[in-house]
Amino acid sequence: MAPTARPTVAQPLSPHLQIYRWTWTMAMSVFHRITGTALYGGTALVAIWLVALASGPAAYGWVAGFFGSIFGKLILFVYTWILLHHMLGGIRHFVWDAGIGFDKTQRLSLARMTLIGSTALTVVVWVVGLLAR
Repeated sequence: MAPTARPTVAQPLSPHLQIYRWTWTMAMSVFHRITGTALYGGTALVAIWLVALASGPAAYGWVAGFFGSIFGKLILFVYTWILLHHMLGGIRHFVWDAGIGFDKTQRLSLARMTLIGSTALTVVVWVVGLLAR
């Protein structure tokens, strides 16, 4: 007995970025993942600072000089934004875990406020830090 041929059926394609329309929540999800990964680098910076602090005045002076430079301050400013953006993204997910904010306008507002809030908080932290000096 000869095997019977199966009829060809069009299989659905897996969805990918060419099918989905880019949205605020999608962008903030990507940023949340990127900032989470970037926090590893920031943790290394904190570890370098602590090791230099424990190593003595010469090592600490070099690290303090680097972080006191324009490039070092830029790195610290970006790290501050990364930390605050990731924190606000986590709060946004915590709100969703509570079952709140799933309406289309609420999702959009939460996503926008994550970006706007992290930028505003970064500026506030740096202004307060500079004024406290």
